[in-house]
Amino acid sequence: MSAEVTAGVSGGSVGVLGTGSCLPEQRVGSAEVANLLGVDPRWIAERIGVRERRFAAPGETASRLASGAALKALEAAGVPAGELDAVVAATSTPDRPIPGVAARLQAEIGAHGSLAFDVNASCAGFLFALETGRGLLAADPDRRYVLVVASDTYSRYLNPADRRTYPLFGDGAGAVVLGRVPAGQGILTTELITDGRMSEYATGGPPVATTPEELAGGAHHIAMSGRDVAELVLAEFPRLVTDTVKEQGIEPADLDHVICHQANPRLLESCARTVDLAPRQLVITGDVVANTASASVPIGLDVAARDGRIKPGDAVLLITFGAGMSWGRTFLRWPAAAGQTHRIKENA
Repeated sequence: MSAEVTAGVSGGSVGVLGTGSCLPEQRVGSAEVANLLGVDPRWIAERIGVRERRFAAPGETASRLASGAALKALEAAGVPAGELDAVVAATSTPDRPIPGVAARLQAEIGAHGSLAFDVNASCAGFLFALETGRGLLAADPDRRYVLVVASDTYSRYLNPADRRTYPLFGDGAGAVVLGRVPAGQGILTTELITDGRMSEYATGGPPVATTPEELAGGAHHIAMSGRDVAELVLAEFPRLVTDTVKEQGIEPADLDHVICHQANPRLLESCARTVDLAPRQLVITGDVVANTASASVPIGLDVAARDGRIKPGDAVLLITFGAGMSWGRTFLRWPAAAGQTHRIKENA
């Protein structure tokens, strides 16, 4: 089932006002992973394209990483946490099932009085949470700011003996602050799709009422049918790009930045060539942080925003894939307001 919307609010649109990201301190190189798996390090570099990833330490929970990313996004946007109307957290690896990451995050950053809840669409969660945040602003003109955060710690569910998954994943968090921007800027279109018939393509986490024997047998480990997932990405990535440019009346070359879920950098490069995207158009972070699940798109967005690649007016396409299976796209025009307000410092 798919859902497609043309985004907008009365008198304008919703756009990204600031970005942030947070990574664990521990770096794990592919040579170390290759040694653990008993494979040649060149196999990881050539087949997957990951050189390094970050693994969370015991105290680096999904909510802790989310807080680090959120505070940076709020600072970039110039929005005090107390002015947030909602906090939406995308994660499939919460600290605990109850309460959600968003509630912990709300308390930690001081966003008291805001709505706070989690969204779980696995690795695709950020775009689902982004559309939820946009919808909250569109539904109520009195709301001004929504914080959308994606944070995951998949390293805790990896099987160190599984070469199909262990080299792929890392941990991290990314965040954006959404607010109102002039019409024609910000989020312009979104398409989200879920097909539960593919739900067994990727699974993970402990089953309900897991027994000690099941845990000992690895029931909580992430499992993935890599071939099925790759075939879906290879089929849908070109369509997502093609449909976007047709809707906007532009060509693929007119996309300034394509930021995709970093499932596999080599796979993304292959997909990009099928629709004539140049390497300069892709934002690749998976080579140094691996697949950070729901956080991969906002981490890429933050990297490109902070290094100056994204400029006002740029055409930005976000593409995501995740278990469920769920996938989709969001197209936006980068607003002039992004990262250019400084009310926190001025009011300090």
